[in-house]
Amino acid sequence: MTRADFERHGVTRLRYLPTPIIYSESNMNRLQLIGQASETTSQTDNQLDDLGLVPAPDTAHCLFAPLHYEPKYAYPLLVWLHGPHGDENELFRVIPEISMRNYVGVGPRGNQRMEDGRGCRWGDADEQLGQAEQIVFDAIDAACQRYHVAPSRIFLAGFEAGGTMAFRIGLRHPDRFAGALSIGGPFPLGGTPLGQLEYARTLPLFIAQGRESETYPVEMACQELRLFHTAGLGVTVRQYPCGDEVDTQMLKDMDTWIMEQVTGTPSVEHPTYFLGDAP
Repeated sequence: MTRADFERHGVTRLRYLPTPIIYSESNMNRLQLIGQASETTSQTDNQLDDLGLVPAPDTAHCLFAPLHYEPKYAYPLLVWLHGPHGDENELFRVIPEISMRNYVGVGPRGNQRMEDGRGCRWGDADEQLGQAEQIVFDAIDAACQRYHVAPSRIFLAGFEAGGTMAFRIGLRHPDRFAGALSIGGPFPLGGTPLGQLEYARTLPLFIAQGRESETYPVEMACQELRLFHTAGLGVTVRQYPCGDEVDTQMLKDMDTWIMEQVTGTPSVEHPTYFLGDAP
């Protein structure tokens, strides 16, 4: 996504973000998340325990304890919202690629079953949004009750519809979150996501977009950038040489970005700019 791409779609007065490391097709390390709910849920308890992952009995979420967990340290909490055909155990595949040490993690299950019965999704119609929010906040409460979590360092992240839901919930409750991240999930359109604009401007946002994505194409991303600029939102946007999938570089960049928010120290390799900064 070059400056010319932005300008072609009418995006001006945008300080272009430095391009992240671009991987060729031959060395991209991608994670297959779609349609693997049944495979993940068949993992044995011993395998989950090896990664610090704790299936929560009689609930629709799982918990992750960081390696060498220190009870006296208040950890950031990463809430992962799975993509379509997924479930709460998607956390099992993504968090080892993000960080085994930096976060407590929780993965709630989406509020709607997929029509074909393969996993779940996040339904965000008006009548479904309240249910989705309750699921997410219940999962956060469960993580905070079990582990030592810093209340001011809770981050929402997700893949595709999960990323869209992360933005939707984060912008509806910007005082409760330290940031929201979306991998391949478009900005939410309905339901007045910017209804609390003054407070929404304080919520840092991170977007990872695949160059060949059909779910979240570059044209849509450019349209959203104009909205972000007009609204005065603080957004980091990065593009990757992939389609509708997750690769490990996306997750590594997520970890770097989240830790920048936690420490207040911008990365030298990947500095964060705000839309609307003078070029």
